[in-house]
Amino acid sequence: MPLKDIIEGTYSAWMSTNAPHTDVALSSRVRLARNLGDIPFPNQASPTDLARVAEKVEKAVSQVPELSRLEVMRLSEASVLDRHILAEKHLISPQHAEGAENRLAIIADDESVSVMVNEEDHIRIQTLLPGLQLGEAYQLADNVDDLLESKLDYAFDEQIGYITACPTNVGTGLRVSIMVHLPALVVTGQVRAVLSAVSNLGIAVRGLYGEGTEASGNMFQLSNQVTLGRSEQELIENLHAVTMQVIEQERATRKKLILEMPEQLEDRVQRAYGILCHARLMTSQEALKLLSDAKLGVELQLISGVDGETLNELMVITQPAYLQKLAGQGLDPTQRDIRRAALIRERIRTK
Repeated sequence: MPLKDIIEGTYSAWMSTNAPHTDVALSSRVRLARNLGDIPFPNQASPTDLARVAEKVEKAVSQVPELSRLEVMRLSEASVLDRHILAEKHLISPQHAEGAENRLAIIADDESVSVMVNEEDHIRIQTLLPGLQLGEAYQLADNVDDLLESKLDYAFDEQIGYITACPTNVGTGLRVSIMVHLPALVVTGQVRAVLSAVSNLGIAVRGLYGEGTEASGNMFQLSNQVTLGRSEQELIENLHAVTMQVIEQERATRKKLILEMPEQLEDRVQRAYGILCHARLMTSQEALKLLSDAKLGVELQLISGVDGETLNELMVITQPAYLQKLAGQGLDPTQRDIRRAALIRERIRTK
């Protein structure tokens, strides 16, 4: 798939609801941080150094037949809008989207794999799958990693492991994360206690777009805090176990709401669905909140007029960059609010 289609397409594979535990776990992400052994880290490298990294990685991709489905994008040749769209689709980080010189985004045709070149580390391999599929996401990332390493000389120490720009990534260089949707725990005021307990188990809690971002639409990202001294399998199994506890708590709370507050719960989700179907103006934050409530209604079979995949898709394509791309022009905040409401009405009514 050409990168133009990836940028303009509104659906990504991770939006699927045909995967384990998608009622709570929206997506599984695995990220491997790698660096080349003979070039300074990006924060210390010269433009010439970074150009060498980009050249080496692009050449490695072209030399491995198994990586032929990966498309290479030079971010310096992409518009600011297109870079922000890649971030809104979770294919690159917001930080990677900001600076373009000597940075690459290398993306698979189904968007399950993306590689950021010259972000915080020289190479960041990312895989993104729907639902709770950490093991599968790791196997996919590990395969891409092995293929790249067959052509590149990584910075690696026999005792320490992979050498990374940030000390917290040293060792395996592995960051595993789950995006969870916790509306019932938020509504009942239990989410703070649950996430605090999760933090005490060595799990970091972040917002919708990872480190440094706030939670939106009752969505939270859970990930491992350290990589040194633990094997990849241990990190994956630990996060999987903690996530299953969070999933069970969210499900139990949803059942409790149905039993104890059925009218209030149905009013909340139906009111959200009604606004989504008829509103003429809507901010991005309001859209995420209403889509979250509607998604809860779909999962509890209180709403039948829309499916979960459509709501997942709308959570991405109603973000500012995507709206402007779909409109084919720049939009001020009010124009975006009008377009956002119209897009939601259109997508929901076609289901």
